[in-house]
Amino acid sequence: MNTLRHRIGVGTVKDENQVSPAGEAGNAVLDAASAGLDHLRRTWDPKKTEGWVNMVVDRSGRVILTGMGKSGLVAQKIAATLASTGSPSFFLHPAEALHGDLGMVTREDSILALSNSGESEEVVRLLPSLLRLGIPIAAITARPDSSLGQAATWTFDYQLPQGEGCPLELAPMASTTLQLVWGDLLAASLMARRGFTRDLFALNHPAGTLGAKLLKVGTLMHKTWPVVSPMASLVDVLKKMTDGRLGMTSVMADEALLGVITDGDIRRALGKAESEGRNPLNLTADQIMTRHPASIEEGALALEAAGTMESRKITFLMVTRRGQPCGVLHIHDLLASKVL
Repeated sequence: MNTLRHRIGVGTVKDENQVSPAGEAGNAVLDAASAGLDHLRRTWDPKKTEGWVNMVVDRSGRVILTGMGKSGLVAQKIAATLASTGSPSFFLHPAEALHGDLGMVTREDSILALSNSGESEEVVRLLPSLLRLGIPIAAITARPDSSLGQAATWTFDYQLPQGEGCPLELAPMASTTLQLVWGDLLAASLMARRGFTRDLFALNHPAGTLGAKLLKVGTLMHKTWPVVSPMASLVDVLKKMTDGRLGMTSVMADEALLGVITDGDIRRALGKAESEGRNPLNLTADQIMTRHPASIEEGALALEAAGTMESRKITFLMVTRRGQPCGVLHIHDLLASKVL
């Protein structure tokens, strides 16, 4: 009876330091991945990586990723990362490639194949055709001495000193983590080699919030905006502001920006005229405007413009090009583009 009570936990006090089976399994995964990453950091060869990067940059084709099962899923992620960071890439399913999709590969392309064992049947069966076509092959595998490793010119290998971390030592866990890290390492190296910029990243992510925050002011600004002369009447100012639909007008003499007028400027000018006993209808633009308005260069990040608007509690900025006005950026433009 005491044995049964102990087994089902009745009448026993749980040790606070005792790790649950789930905790033990989780720690095993973390330990396995950590051990593999530590080994990779000590052993990866930057010169070999640089050689592969130079080959990719020197060719006009794409980096084609392939792999079966879980390795194939990691390959798809790597292909997406490469494509979004300046290296045209796509995933080719090896089984489909064996049934005709190999025709998608050109002689200017290169292959990056993933297989933990390096002996995945569908991947290995592709190798003779790729070699006959003269397609450069690189591999991410745990076994550089495998069929895939031997066929590849560049083998990016890893080891699992503490295994996969799987409770049954069957499911790929640490291995897919190491494959993914290798993919990111190669993508980062290509970005550095190509000089990939924030602007290019934004162009490749037109619908993403990350890309939106990297947009330049010049791509979002209004290139035409309301303008009045310094001697424009209050009625003319109101008409320009209504037609412009930006809640503002600029005041310019020739090409020189003298100031801006907003709804707030008009209310303040009316209040002042009333207190001084003057007819508000006699007000002119130069008596209403705010001089030295906030501005930003067209090459600045939209995120910087958003910060300026928020800190100064304003709804628009004059945009300048080499000190001369060239547009207006409104807070609604930032909201529409998901910068805010």
